[in-house]
Amino acid sequence: MKKILLGFALSLGLSASVLAAGGPGIPMDKAPNRTNDMAALQNGAKLFVNYCLSCHSAAFMRYNRLRDIGLTDKQIAENLTFTTEKIGDTMKAAIDPKQAKAWFGANPPDLTVIARSRAGKGYTGADYLYTFLRTYYRDEAKPTGWNNMAFPNVGMPNPLWQLQGEQKPVMQKVTSHGHEVEVLKGWEQVKPGTMNQAEFDQNVGDLVAYLQWMGEPAQNTRVRLGVWVMLFLAAFTVVAWRLNASYWKDVK
Repeated sequence: MKKILLGFALSLGLSASVLAAGGPGIPMDKAPNRTNDMAALQNGAKLFVNYCLSCHSAAFMRYNRLRDIGLTDKQIAENLTFTTEKIGDTMKAAIDPKQAKAWFGANPPDLTVIARSRAGKGYTGADYLYTFLRTYYRDEAKPTGWNNMAFPNVGMPNPLWQLQGEQKPVMQKVTSHGHEVEVLKGWEQVKPGTMNQAEFDQNVGDLVAYLQWMGEPAQNTRVRLGVWVMLFLAAFTVVAWRLNASYWKDVK
Protein backbone atom coordinates (compact mmCIF):
# COMPACT_ATOMS: atom_id res chain seq x y z
CA MET A 1 0.00 0.00 0.00
CA LYS A 2 2.81 2.36 0.87
CA LYS A 3 4.38 1.69 -2.52
CA ILE A 4 1.13 2.59 -4.29
CA LEU A 5 0.73 5.84 -2.37
CA LEU A 6 4.33 6.81 -2.99
CA GLY A 7 3.82 6.28 -6.70
CA PHE A 8 0.77 8.55 -6.61
CA ALA A 9 2.86 11.35 -5.16
CA LEU A 10 5.40 11.26 -7.92
CA SER A 11 3.17 12.94 -10.56
CA LEU A 12 4.43 15.60 -12.94
CA GLY A 13 7.53 16.33 -10.93
CA LEU A 14 9.02 12.85 -11.05
CA SER A 15 12.76 12.91 -10.76
CA ALA A 16 14.93 13.67 -13.76
CA SER A 17 16.88 10.48 -13.19
CA VAL A 18 13.77 8.39 -13.89
CA LEU A 19 13.07 10.35 -17.07
CA ALA A 20 16.66 9.99 -18.19
CA ALA A 21 16.54 6.25 -17.66
CA GLY A 22 13.22 5.60 -19.39
CA GLY A 23 12.65 8.66 -21.54
CA PRO A 24 9.37 9.67 -23.12
CA GLY A 25 7.33 6.78 -24.43
CA ILE A 26 6.23 8.63 -27.61
CA PRO A 27 7.27 11.72 -29.60
CA MET A 28 6.19 14.95 -27.97
CA ASP A 29 3.39 17.02 -29.51
CA LYS A 30 4.05 20.72 -30.01
CA ALA A 31 2.30 22.77 -27.34
CA PRO A 32 0.44 25.89 -28.53
CA ASN A 33 2.18 29.13 -27.60
CA ARG A 34 -0.34 31.11 -25.53
CA THR A 35 1.80 32.88 -22.95
CA ASN A 36 0.67 36.22 -24.42
CA ASP A 37 -3.01 35.22 -24.47
CA MET A 38 -4.61 36.66 -21.33
CA ALA A 39 -7.85 34.70 -21.70
CA ALA A 40 -5.94 31.43 -22.09
CA LEU A 41 -3.76 32.19 -19.06
CA GLN A 42 -6.80 33.04 -16.95
CA ASN A 43 -8.49 29.77 -17.91
CA GLY A 44 -5.24 27.93 -17.24
CA ALA A 45 -5.01 29.49 -13.78
CA LYS A 46 -8.56 28.33 -13.04
CA LEU A 47 -7.75 24.79 -14.16
CA PHE A 48 -4.56 24.80 -12.11
CA VAL A 49 -6.36 25.83 -8.93
CA ASN A 50 -9.21 23.36 -9.47
CA TYR A 51 -7.25 20.30 -10.58
CA CYS A 52 -3.63 20.68 -9.44
CA LEU A 53 -3.47 22.81 -6.33
CA SER A 54 -5.23 20.30 -4.11
CA CYS A 55 -2.03 18.22 -3.98
CA HIS A 56 0.69 20.31 -5.63
CA SER A 57 1.90 23.67 -4.39
CA ALA A 58 3.31 26.54 -6.41
CA ALA A 59 5.24 27.90 -3.46
CA PHE A 60 7.15 30.52 -5.46
CA MET A 61 4.03 32.12 -6.92
CA ARG A 62 1.77 34.54 -5.06
CA TYR A 63 -1.91 34.90 -5.87
CA ASN A 64 -1.57 38.64 -6.39
CA ARG A 65 0.90 38.01 -9.22
CA LEU A 66 -2.11 36.89 -11.22
CA ARG A 67 -2.80 40.58 -11.74
CA ASP A 68 -0.21 40.27 -14.52
CA ILE A 69 -2.61 38.12 -16.54
CA GLY A 70 -5.45 40.63 -16.26
CA LEU A 71 -7.24 39.51 -13.09
CA THR A 72 -8.33 41.89 -10.38
CA ASP A 73 -7.82 41.26 -6.68
CA LYS A 74 -11.56 40.68 -6.34
CA GLN A 75 -11.60 38.10 -9.11
CA ILE A 76 -8.60 36.32 -7.63
CA ALA A 77 -10.04 36.29 -4.11
CA GLU A 78 -13.50 35.13 -5.18
CA ASN A 79 -12.55 32.55 -7.80
CA LEU A 80 -9.02 31.31 -7.22
CA THR A 81 -8.31 31.29 -3.50
CA PHE A 82 -9.51 29.08 -0.72
CA THR A 83 -11.42 30.58 2.19
CA THR A 84 -8.42 30.75 4.55
CA GLU A 85 -6.00 32.34 2.09
CA LYS A 86 -5.18 35.97 1.44
CA ILE A 87 -4.40 37.66 -1.84
CA GLY A 88 -0.72 38.04 -0.93
CA ASP A 89 -0.20 34.39 0.06
CA THR A 90 1.78 31.92 -1.98
CA MET A 91 -0.10 29.16 -3.79
CA LYS A 92 0.13 26.30 -1.32
CA ALA A 93 -1.48 22.91 -1.73
CA ALA A 94 -4.70 22.22 0.14
CA ILE A 95 -3.28 18.95 1.44
CA ASP A 96 -1.49 19.06 4.80
CA PRO A 97 2.27 18.43 4.32
CA LYS A 98 2.46 16.10 7.33
CA GLN A 99 -0.48 14.05 6.08
CA ALA A 100 0.95 13.97 2.55
CA LYS A 101 4.26 12.66 3.85
CA ALA A 102 2.50 10.07 5.98
CA TRP A 103 0.26 8.91 3.12
CA PHE A 104 2.66 9.12 0.20
CA GLY A 105 6.06 8.82 1.85
CA ALA A 106 6.96 12.23 0.35
CA ASN A 107 5.24 15.50 -0.39
CA PRO A 108 3.91 15.92 -3.95
CA PRO A 109 6.40 18.08 -5.87
CA ASP A 110 6.06 21.80 -6.31
CA LEU A 111 4.92 22.86 -9.79
CA THR A 112 6.12 26.46 -9.94
CA VAL A 113 8.87 25.76 -12.47
CA ILE A 114 7.66 22.39 -13.78
CA ALA A 115 7.41 23.67 -17.37
CA ARG A 116 11.03 24.79 -17.28
CA SER A 117 12.33 21.57 -15.75
CA ARG A 118 10.66 19.08 -18.12
CA ALA A 119 12.46 20.11 -21.31
CA GLY A 120 14.38 17.39 -23.15
CA LYS A 121 16.22 16.80 -26.38
CA GLY A 122 14.13 18.15 -29.21
CA TYR A 123 11.18 19.34 -27.13
CA THR A 124 10.32 21.99 -24.55
CA GLY A 125 8.88 21.50 -21.10
CA ALA A 126 5.57 22.83 -22.44
CA ASP A 127 5.60 20.18 -25.19
CA TYR A 128 6.18 17.48 -22.60
CA LEU A 129 3.36 18.64 -20.32
CA TYR A 130 0.96 19.10 -23.25
CA THR A 131 1.62 15.55 -24.42
CA PHE A 132 1.67 14.08 -20.93
CA LEU A 133 -1.70 15.46 -19.89
CA ARG A 134 -3.39 14.26 -23.09
CA THR A 135 -2.04 10.70 -23.26
CA TYR A 136 -3.44 9.07 -20.14
CA TYR A 137 -5.29 5.81 -20.66
CA ARG A 138 -6.97 3.16 -18.55
CA ASP A 139 -4.67 0.31 -17.51
CA GLU A 140 -6.20 -2.06 -14.96
CA ALA A 141 -2.82 -3.74 -14.49
CA LYS A 142 -1.57 -0.62 -12.71
CA PRO A 143 -2.32 0.07 -9.02
CA THR A 144 -4.05 3.36 -9.85
CA GLY A 145 -5.85 2.00 -12.91
CA TRP A 146 -4.07 4.52 -15.15
CA ASN A 147 -1.01 4.65 -17.36
CA ASN A 148 0.51 7.23 -19.67
CA MET A 149 2.05 7.01 -23.12
CA ALA A 150 4.42 9.94 -22.58
CA PHE A 151 5.55 8.54 -19.23
CA PRO A 152 5.07 4.77 -19.13
CA ASN A 153 4.30 3.38 -15.66
CA VAL A 154 3.57 6.82 -14.23
CA GLY A 155 2.38 6.71 -10.63
CA MET A 156 -0.14 9.56 -10.83
CA PRO A 157 -3.69 8.84 -12.02
CA ASN A 158 -5.22 11.12 -14.62
CA PRO A 159 -6.06 14.41 -12.84
CA LEU A 160 -8.29 15.55 -15.72
CA TRP A 161 -10.22 12.32 -16.30
CA GLN A 162 -13.58 13.95 -15.62
CA LEU A 163 -12.94 16.38 -18.46
CA GLN A 164 -11.30 13.96 -20.87
CA GLY A 165 -13.15 10.76 -20.08
CA GLU A 166 -11.36 7.45 -20.61
CA GLN A 167 -9.42 6.40 -23.67
CA LYS A 168 -7.22 3.55 -24.78
CA PRO A 169 -4.34 3.58 -27.25
CA VAL A 170 -4.60 1.89 -30.63
CA MET A 171 -1.23 0.29 -31.32
CA GLN A 172 0.28 -0.80 -34.61
CA LYS A 173 3.11 -3.26 -35.10
CA VAL A 174 5.97 -2.07 -37.30
CA THR A 175 9.42 -3.41 -38.11
CA SER A 176 12.35 -1.30 -36.96
CA HIS A 177 15.99 -2.37 -37.34
CA GLY A 178 14.91 -5.93 -37.89
CA HIS A 179 12.69 -6.04 -34.81
CA GLU A 180 8.92 -5.85 -34.56
CA VAL A 181 7.77 -3.06 -32.23
CA GLU A 182 4.44 -1.46 -31.36
CA VAL A 183 3.88 2.22 -32.05
CA LEU A 184 0.95 4.46 -31.23
CA LYS A 185 -1.47 4.70 -34.15
CA GLY A 186 -4.27 6.64 -32.45
CA TRP A 187 -6.79 6.69 -29.64
CA GLU A 188 -10.16 5.09 -29.03
CA GLN A 189 -12.63 6.77 -26.68
CA VAL A 190 -13.88 4.27 -24.09
CA LYS A 191 -15.92 6.61 -21.90
CA PRO A 192 -16.76 10.23 -22.73
CA GLY A 193 -15.90 13.10 -20.44
CA THR A 194 -17.52 16.47 -20.04
CA MET A 195 -15.50 17.81 -23.00
CA ASN A 196 -14.96 16.55 -26.52
CA GLN A 197 -11.42 16.04 -27.77
CA ALA A 198 -11.05 19.49 -29.32
CA GLU A 199 -12.31 21.21 -26.17
CA PHE A 200 -10.07 19.10 -23.97
CA ASP A 201 -6.98 19.84 -26.09
CA GLN A 202 -7.85 23.55 -25.95
CA ASN A 203 -8.09 23.51 -22.16
CA VAL A 204 -4.91 21.48 -21.72
CA GLY A 205 -3.16 24.02 -23.94
CA ASP A 206 -4.41 26.80 -21.63
CA LEU A 207 -3.26 24.92 -18.52
CA VAL A 208 0.18 24.31 -20.01
CA ALA A 209 0.42 27.97 -21.03
CA TYR A 210 -0.29 28.96 -17.45
CA LEU A 211 2.33 26.52 -16.11
CA GLN A 212 4.79 27.91 -18.64
CA TRP A 213 3.98 31.50 -17.66
CA MET A 214 4.15 30.68 -13.94
CA GLY A 215 7.70 29.37 -14.32
CA GLU A 216 8.79 32.85 -15.43
CA PRO A 217 6.05 35.50 -15.25
CA ALA A 218 8.36 38.19 -16.64
CA GLN A 219 9.41 36.19 -19.69
CA ASN A 220 7.32 38.14 -22.21
CA THR A 221 8.46 41.46 -20.75
CA ARG A 222 12.05 40.23 -20.92
CA VAL A 223 11.69 39.31 -24.58
CA ARG A 224 10.11 42.65 -25.49
CA LEU A 225 12.78 44.54 -23.55
CA GLY A 226 15.48 42.46 -25.20
CA VAL A 227 14.33 43.53 -28.65
CA TRP A 228 14.60 47.20 -27.71
CA VAL A 229 18.03 46.63 -26.13
CA MET A 230 19.31 44.97 -29.31
CA LEU A 231 17.97 47.85 -31.43
CA PHE A 232 19.66 50.36 -29.12
CA LEU A 233 22.95 48.49 -29.29
CA ALA A 234 22.74 48.32 -33.07
CA ALA A 235 22.14 52.08 -33.30
CA PHE A 236 24.87 52.82 -30.75
CA THR A 237 27.32 50.65 -32.71
CA VAL A 238 26.78 52.80 -35.81
CA VAL A 239 27.25 56.01 -33.78
CA ALA A 240 30.40 54.65 -32.09
CA TRP A 241 31.83 53.52 -35.43
CA ARG A 242 31.32 56.93 -37.04
CA LEU A 243 32.63 58.73 -33.94
CA ASN A 244 35.74 56.56 -33.97
CA ALA A 245 36.27 57.33 -37.65
CA SER A 246 35.93 61.08 -36.93
CA TYR A 247 38.51 60.97 -34.11
CA TRP A 248 41.11 59.14 -36.20
CA LYS A 249 40.54 60.72 -39.60
CA ASP A 250 43.58 63.05 -39.29
CA VAL A 251 45.89 60.42 -37.84
CA LYS A 252 48.10 58.75 -40.37
